[in-house]
Amino acid sequence: MSAVPPFPEGQIEALARLLGECGSGTDISRVLHDRGLVDNSGESTKWRRLYWVFLDCQKRTECANSIIDFIQSFLIPARFVGRSEQFEARRQELNTILAFSGMDYEPDGQFRRCETARTLDQAEARVRTIRAKFHGRRIHAEVLKYCRTELMQDNYFHAVFEAVKGLAQRIRDLSGVQLDGAALVDRVFAIERPILAINSLQTETAKSEHKGFALLLKGCFAAIRNPLLMSQNCFGKARTTRRTIFL
Repeated sequence: MSAVPPFPEGQIEALARLLGECGSGTDISRVLHDRGLVDNSGESTKWRRLYWVFLDCQKRTECANSIIDFIQSFLIPARFVGRSEQFEARRQELNTILAFSGMDYEPDGQFRRCETARTLDQAEARVRTIRAKFHGRRIHAEVLKYCRTELMQDNYFHAVFEAVKGLAQRIRDLSGVQLDGAALVDRVFAIERPILAINSLQTETAKSEHKGFALLLKGCFAAIRNPLLMSQNCFGKARTTRRTIFL
């Protein structure tokens, strides 16, 4: 990342207070050490330690990059496995503060530039918009990981497309099999020696359910990732539009 302009002192304090609530003193010490940041503050309070370190490193480097680097290491998504709602809440609080510097901390743990907020109302409205977008939808965190941007843009065609691509990646991550599409499903959900199974496979009913689930996956890949091919199979002569299958 290019040089990030220094944060105002009040913004640094807000960041330190927030981050001080996101982990133990031991966690903070470990990340500070890993990132080469020295704590000579003499403080025992977590947020005051961070406040001193952030001010000191920003003064020495004349930029806020060390602060950004600490946040990325301290709020790494992997630390919140099984606590996705907590991670999302902290991320949104963080983005309200960072909005004044035109920065946004994304679900993948990367910082990206965004429009700079000029007022508190603008900063809070941006976060409220994101919350309202997904409130009550019960969208699985693994789905949002692949298509959050498209959903925020109301680009639902590509949101579904990216979500299905993410589904294949999720199967690869869980199984370790580096195939794709129907070949991936056939290998991972093979009825005789499956790598992944949705039930015990101890009865004919369970086996039928497992086979049906595998067929649904293959249908998703065929219909959504290859809509033109699907239209050829279903209707004979291919049409020129990718939307054929949805008409």
